[in-house]
Amino acid sequence: MATPSSSSSSSVRSWRTAFLTLRDESTSSSTSISQLLYNTIFPHSDSLIAAARYLPPPEVSSDLLFLLELATSAADSAQDIALTFADTIHLIHGISYQVSLEFSSSSWNPLLRYFGDVTQILLGKLNFPENYALIRPVLESLEIVRHVVSIQQRKFLPAEDIQLSKFLLSVIAGSQSAIFPSSNSIIGHGCTAEVKSVPKCNSLWDVQAVAFDLLSQAITSLGSYFPVDVWKSTIQVIRKLMDFLASTNVLVEDKMMSRYYLSLLRCLHLVIAEPKCSLSDHVSAFVAALRMFFAYGFSNRPLLACSVGNQGKEPSLTSTKSSLEDPKKENYSPYRPPHMRRRENLTKKQASVQNPQSSMAVEYLNCDSISSDSDHDSDGPGRDADIIQNGKVRVAAILCIQDLCQADPKAFTSQWTLLLPTRDVLLPRKFDATLMTCLLFDPSLKVQIASAAALVVMLDRTTSISLQIAEYRDPAKCVLYLIQRSTHGRLLTILFKILLHLISSTPYPRMPEELLLNMVKALQATIEEGFPFRSDQTDLLAAAIGCLNVALSTSQSSPYVKEMLSKQISTAQKGNSVLVLLLQYSEQLTNPTICIEALQALKAVSHNYPHIMFAFWEQVSSVVSNFLHEAAPEVSTGQWRVHSRNSVGIIGEKVITAAVKVLDECLRAISGFKGTEDLLDDNLLDSPFTLDCIRMKKVSSAPSYELKNLDETIDSPEDVCAGIKQWCEVIEKHLPRSLVHTSAMVRAASVTCFAGITSSVFSSLSKEKEDYILSSVVNAAVHDEVPSVRSAACRAIGVISCFPQVSQSAEILDKFIHAVEINTCDSLVSVRVTASWALANICESIRRFFEDSPSRQPTDSIERSHILTLLTESSLRLANDGDKIKSNAVRALGNLSRLIKFSCLLSPCERPRSNSGLYSVANNSEDLFSKDDSKVNLGCTSKNLSDKNSFYSSSFLERIVQAFISGITTGNVKVQWNVCHALSNLFLNETLRLQDIDRVSSLFNILLLLLRDSSNFKVRIQAAAALSVPASVYGYGKSFPDVVQGLEHTIENLESNHNLAPSFKYKVALEKQLISTMLHVLSLAASTDHQPLKDFLVKKATFLEEWFKTLCSSVGERSNWRGDSEDNSTNNQKREMILKALRSLIEVYTSSNQSAISQRFENLICSRRDAIPSDEINGK
Repeated sequence: MATPSSSSSSSVRSWRTAFLTLRDESTSSSTSISQLLYNTIFPHSDSLIAAARYLPPPEVSSDLLFLLELATSAADSAQDIALTFADTIHLIHGISYQVSLEFSSSSWNPLLRYFGDVTQILLGKLNFPENYALIRPVLESLEIVRHVVSIQQRKFLPAEDIQLSKFLLSVIAGSQSAIFPSSNSIIGHGCTAEVKSVPKCNSLWDVQAVAFDLLSQAITSLGSYFPVDVWKSTIQVIRKLMDFLASTNVLVEDKMMSRYYLSLLRCLHLVIAEPKCSLSDHVSAFVAALRMFFAYGFSNRPLLACSVGNQGKEPSLTSTKSSLEDPKKENYSPYRPPHMRRRENLTKKQASVQNPQSSMAVEYLNCDSISSDSDHDSDGPGRDADIIQNGKVRVAAILCIQDLCQADPKAFTSQWTLLLPTRDVLLPRKFDATLMTCLLFDPSLKVQIASAAALVVMLDRTTSISLQIAEYRDPAKCVLYLIQRSTHGRLLTILFKILLHLISSTPYPRMPEELLLNMVKALQATIEEGFPFRSDQTDLLAAAIGCLNVALSTSQSSPYVKEMLSKQISTAQKGNSVLVLLLQYSEQLTNPTICIEALQALKAVSHNYPHIMFAFWEQVSSVVSNFLHEAAPEVSTGQWRVHSRNSVGIIGEKVITAAVKVLDECLRAISGFKGTEDLLDDNLLDSPFTLDCIRMKKVSSAPSYELKNLDETIDSPEDVCAGIKQWCEVIEKHLPRSLVHTSAMVRAASVTCFAGITSSVFSSLSKEKEDYILSSVVNAAVHDEVPSVRSAACRAIGVISCFPQVSQSAEILDKFIHAVEINTCDSLVSVRVTASWALANICESIRRFFEDSPSRQPTDSIERSHILTLLTESSLRLANDGDKIKSNAVRALGNLSRLIKFSCLLSPCERPRSNSGLYSVANNSEDLFSKDDSKVNLGCTSKNLSDKNSFYSSSFLERIVQAFISGITTGNVKVQWNVCHALSNLFLNETLRLQDIDRVSSLFNILLLLLRDSSNFKVRIQAAAALSVPASVYGYGKSFPDVVQGLEHTIENLESNHNLAPSFKYKVALEKQLISTMLHVLSLAASTDHQPLKDFLVKKATFLEEWFKTLCSSVGERSNWRGDSEDNSTNNQKREMILKALRSLIEVYTSSNQSAISQRFENLICSRRDAIPSDEINGK
């Protein structure tokens, strides 16, 4: 008996002898390669396999590469080369299990090329059933590659992985060519009788499964280096397979096919997770095929339907809750190992057979036993293993759905109707392949989690989903149903995310009226029940309260929710109300997350249902007071430890900030804050034709009061007194602590409270409290080092400066202007935006004060001209900033330009003799204008030019006009709107002679350009309003003919403008403003001798005649013209404007010798003679 060493030496000798002989004979012998292999190598395959372990791996690898090269070189000459290839692959496959084959970079590509040639030849011979055995060497070749890859994966370069990917794609494509033509014989039923004659692994599905596994490894290894061309090829190969699966509409459910499907789907996931090109052409095809996998594994048994447990009745939220009490007790039992769980499951299943009515419920309760791979041993029952494998397939398919949504959300939107139910899925029916049904009824927890995660991505990635959500029947009810049944923490967390997206995206005004009410009730019940047996109950409670916060924060408050909240307060349910529940959780200092969510929900109630807060003010005030007292402001860490009875928690600045914000919202709700976001004087738009087009603007910072009850709720004496009482309490107890807090977030929130105070409350406070408010906001704006605090202070200044009692005080305005001016120079845009807004409000407040009290003259420091200088120079500087700041700057300039008295533009007799008043340019206000301005003559006499006390403000006016022109040409829509409004103010300045200003024509031309071409109807409305401001034809300067022609052209072509769909709701308002402006300018037409304008009016006489006929008809027939209704005054004003314009046109046509046209317009008036009083026809 030979020793081991001699045996190994003999094996090595036999190996080397065989391969040396092969090398020599292959070059010198005339024997065919195939015959040579069968003479020297294949008869000794077993001994060669055994000998390989004793040889160096590089030597073995080199000899095998030579063998493979030699075999492939004989492919063209040998008649039965397939058998040779099969034996060659079989030999290499056996050796690969004995030796760790090593191939260098130079030999890797030839190896893959040889394997590629071999596999393509073998796959090409599968058209005949007698060649099905050739599938085995193809599979063995892939296993050889897998062995090599597993050994050398970390050593591969990207180029080598790319070559491997191309090889694998060729194998997959080749196997597809063999599959599709012979689907009836090989693939039609997974494994036909012909294939069953060989081992089951010898199928083409196994070949593709191994190939996809290797391809997935290569893609993972390449990462971002995966080339685009290979990515496209991979997509095309997978697309062909998915189309084939979708066309057959049948998925085979066995161990082999589930492994193949899993490999295919995992590879698809890797490819579409990082797309290299657009997937829009493949999304629909992939979704159609992937939906088939949603029910994979349930062909032999119905998918579990929880609703069947309720005997066919639709499970309501309350019935669901009660029916799950016993199962929950069982789910909270101690942990049991998997083998014990399986035994108990078998016992339950046997019992369910004896009791068929409860079989479905028992099967659902057993879903946890198959929910995780770790729950089963590797040697567990075969059925359990198949269930796990099938669940993995479903998870992989759902993950691909999620990837498609992330890769191309726009194209994926069209697939929503396939993936979300359009009917109530809780009712028993045939299974619908939707994500919601997988989430509700799949017994695998991993599938439920995957479905939930996919739904979160769908709802989160889509920018506008309200219309799609409206198509589905109450999807939130399904999620709530599952929340009440599920006990798994991770699934519950994802379910709350889904619910959060559904609530925030659902268009409740278009949904059933009770939908939001039911949602609030269900969430309240869920929060009250809580999650007492879960370790993550804090996070789950916070998520549930967050959903309730979103439900209470809907953009349009629900009258049903309001009624429910009111009943909970007025009846014995007050202790069980939503507000009481939120207040209880807001006091849980040991759980900051829950505390913050509860406070935010309280803030939502205060904003959307402000009437509720009258009854809960004391509790809210107590909560905030406790926070401020427990968290000492002198601690600078931003966190404070709070010692409660039996626990220690941490209160952070976020909690206190949230509490202060609740306090702020409650104060606004109680005091009736209506907002100051839009302080512009819309009286400029007032005309009898535009009165009914005034739109109420919703201010985001103001509570959502109901318009019909606003006066009753807010302006009643009790509520006003209550608002004063609450403000006094806050000023005395809360703000002194929060305003000096070390946290900037807390200070900013505290200062913001002052931005919600109303004028009535402020004026009712004592002098000490008023001074406290004023000093607090000024100090915060000037001295605080944190930008967010200064920004909040500027907003508060902008609000308070609009109060009449504040605008009358020069001392207060001086402080406000100084504080705001400092912040207009801040480096941060956020600070400059609020500072510029406050500056514009100050300017507007001053203008309103002097317009309302024209006889009043300032008696203190407000008279100093440097205030005017500061305001105008700051506004001009800010007009060169960004659009948000520029819009406020031009608004400020508009208010100032209406009040400044440009004395150099007045005639000597018109120039005011008194220098009193801030807004008159005083004779000694040398700081306002430079001395060089006196050299400019705009119509003043030479005596005035030499007069030291005269001021020539042409350059100053030029700068204002230039700022307006720049705003219109370079600013956004909001800037343009504000410039139009500012120009209206400028045109109202009585000291200006617009006809003598060179740049005035450019202003009117720009307004006409906006009126004609702007895509925003609100801008066009304001431009038309500005064109109607000048009271005489001289106010238009030389632009009057252009204004008339521009208005006529706009009215004539308004109906042909079809590309302005987003502004369509403002079309009626634009038409009425154009009517008002056109009637105004036509009434002035008789005052001009401009012959081209008269010729134009003659040319357009037919159009104007028809326009006036339509206009008169719209005003009303005789019953409306002479009626006693409330609209009679408005109709009289409309009638007066129409008659004035008609008389002006008649005068124009008469002076142009157009008697026929003049008579037609006379007849137009006469046709209404019976309805119009004669004194109005003849003129008053």
